[in-house]
Amino acid sequence: MLEAPQYVDIAVKQAVHRVQAPSMPFAWSLNPYRGCSHGCAFCYARSTHSFLGFAADDTFRKHVMVKAAIPEALERQLETKLRACGGNLERLSTSFGTLAIGTATDPYQSIEAKREITRSCLEVLAKYQIRTTITTRSPLILRDVDILKRMRLESVQLSIHTLDGDIWRAFEPATPAPKTRLATVRKLAEHKLPVGVFLAPILPYISDDEAQMHSVIEEAVAHGAHFVMPSILRLAPEVKPWFFDVLRHTYPHLLEQYEKLYKTPYAPPLYRRQIIAKATAMVRSLGANIEPLPSTQSVARTCEPQSRQLTLPI
Repeated sequence: MLEAPQYVDIAVKQAVHRVQAPSMPFAWSLNPYRGCSHGCAFCYARSTHSFLGFAADDTFRKHVMVKAAIPEALERQLETKLRACGGNLERLSTSFGTLAIGTATDPYQSIEAKREITRSCLEVLAKYQIRTTITTRSPLILRDVDILKRMRLESVQLSIHTLDGDIWRAFEPATPAPKTRLATVRKLAEHKLPVGVFLAPILPYISDDEAQMHSVIEEAVAHGAHFVMPSILRLAPEVKPWFFDVLRHTYPHLLEQYEKLYKTPYAPPLYRRQIIAKATAMVRSLGANIEPLPSTQSVARTCEPQSRQLTLPI
């Protein structure tokens, strides 16, 4: 049995942070928690704990920091930006760009049911009409459908990398079952919300065969996913030792192959191209997109106030 996580509240100065990578389809990120009780062995966000002096091991799952005041910090940041836009909500929404929730934690991990930090942030984002995308593995997101319907929601994506129970338990010990996530996709689709699936991470020699990928893609589309985006395992240097330790206990016969394949954080380019090409062809053959529809403005830019239509009092 897994050791129960410990939670501690931490202070925050800023709620949202600018995303510098030009390849990212969003301009800002927001993570209501630091650490994640889901404990996925492959999670690249484990490396963020190293910034605080922790190891990128199971500490990431066992020590979760709650950004209790992040909704208020978000309100302050957006109020300041709205003022710069002359109180014009439409200009704020356009100039601000897309905000991604859950880039380094699951915003709907178990503690969220009690603390409702993510829900409070969504209320603020709905108020300011900020374009938003959310990534999770949890059906708890269904609790917030009432707010999601009021937001400028660009997409919700449920991460599902396998339907195989043994693989799921080996690498995602505390996440909702894949079938539960598929049911969540269906319910979000029934609410006419833009929902899709991240087929991620595809694990070499474990979940990269055509039959496994096709099963996830087929079920995702059957459950109403508008898009299925495939992505292959990336192993940051800080994360690799923990992942290899899990591999040593679950798939020891593959350890040597992984050591050869992951001399860098990425698998070799030829392998990546071949796997992504196969997955992409499957997605398209089933009539789905391979990514959400592009946002009107995913890159932030300076607001230049003009008219004051669609305003909030500031």
